[in-house]
Amino acid sequence: MTDRSLTVYQDNHLRVAFEHHAAAFYGPMVQASRAHVVMLAEQGLVPGDRAATLLRGLENLATDDPATLTYDGSVEDVYFTMEHRLAEACEIAPAELDVQMARSRNDLDQGIFRMILRDQLIAVHSAALAACTAVLDAAERDADVVIVGYTHRRPAQPTTIGHVLAGYAEALVGQAQAYTALLDQINVSPLGACAFAGTDLDIDSTRVAELLGFDGVVLNSYEAVAGADHLVRVGTLNAQALATGARLARTLMDWLSWQWVTTPQEFTQGSSIMPQKRNPVVLEHLVSMAGATAADAASVLNNVGAAWWEDSNNATTDVQARLWDSNDRAERFFRLVGGFIAQIEPLAPPGAEQIVATGATTTAAADALTAFGVPFRAAHSIVGRLVRAADPAEWDVAMVLDTAAAIGQPGVSEQAAAELIAAATDPHRVARRQQPDGPGAEQVRHQVNQLRASLGRTEEHVSGLRARLATAAGSLDAAVRKWITA
Repeated sequence: MTDRSLTVYQDNHLRVAFEHHAAAFYGPMVQASRAHVVMLAEQGLVPGDRAATLLRGLENLATDDPATLTYDGSVEDVYFTMEHRLAEACEIAPAELDVQMARSRNDLDQGIFRMILRDQLIAVHSAALAACTAVLDAAERDADVVIVGYTHRRPAQPTTIGHVLAGYAEALVGQAQAYTALLDQINVSPLGACAFAGTDLDIDSTRVAELLGFDGVVLNSYEAVAGADHLVRVGTLNAQALATGARLARTLMDWLSWQWVTTPQEFTQGSSIMPQKRNPVVLEHLVSMAGATAADAASVLNNVGAAWWEDSNNATTDVQARLWDSNDRAERFFRLVGGFIAQIEPLAPPGAEQIVATGATTTAAADALTAFGVPFRAAHSIVGRLVRAADPAEWDVAMVLDTAAAIGQPGVSEQAAAELIAAATDPHRVARRQQPDGPGAEQVRHQVNQLRASLGRTEEHVSGLRARLATAAGSLDAAVRKWITA
């Protein structure tokens, strides 16, 4: 609804931006301001009594509910709203404020946005860890459940549910590691860069970074406010991770349709007309969520690429809401994937005869001949002729030997022929395969153990970050109390 008390620009942009940003920005802005004032006081840039007044006011602002803030057109944005609220809380005129001394809206915006992204990505990382744990548990449990793997949507080779899920778990571990590295990239402070060229005042940017839990300071003040690589990386990593999960979701749709696994009732919706149906629409939603996340990433890339390399709203402010949506969606996506896979169980996976009938065992049959010295292409031709002549269940040694002789391979032994038939008719041999990265049950469980160890390392890394943030918050509280009670 149009607010006629506002100008067209205020009503159609500033108000909308305020409503998008106030709830997310206000708390971190107050926290960053607390650290900034402590630093100014410690550096002797503001008198102790003035710092105490500002910090008491900021303590009052920390109890505000950002959801109640509304845009009335009296100021431009959330930043000036906070300043006016601070002046009221301190019972001083806005002109007497020092909170923006040696600080620009530019470096403050970048600083609090990194703080917001940091918290969001820690939550995304946690959800990814939980999803990966659920997938690893299922992979270990179902390491010996043989199914048919598909390529080009056609039956290809036998594999196991555990092998497929361990493959997705490896992707999830890689994504968790990427989120960990991204957190490291984000967790450096731009505060102190001011507009982009710093200040002549004797500030201590490292102290502000320390009080806010940052692991360091951006090396160059221009990059501190102009840099957007970390923003692009957030959007593209989310898009990559969800695209991978969406591919698995489509495969799971097939498994449910074929009744290879159960359909978790918690993740279904009923039909409006067919009372017998329970539709696992969550899998369709996962695919749609991946598409929306790719669109958000494209929006970020387009805005960043259209901006000058300096403070520019389309490379900073205008991408923030897209990344908040992206992170929220990524967290929910991982929770849905993990919750779904935690509840599926084998239902009626294909039996040996069904698998053999698809032709999925013929590669193993050809491989069995090569183990006896038959050239691969010759073995391939023998098996191809056998498949065209009869179902593998009907093959016998004489038939194999006659076929081999017909293509110029009369030296095939009866033992080799028998091994070919065994490989063609027993798809469950795949669960005994010893190749380290293959579908053998023992090997899949070994893969699971290795992936659990890798997952543990990334969890430990982010737990260290959580601990540092908690320590920094405690240090900031203590520093604020010191100046207030001095």
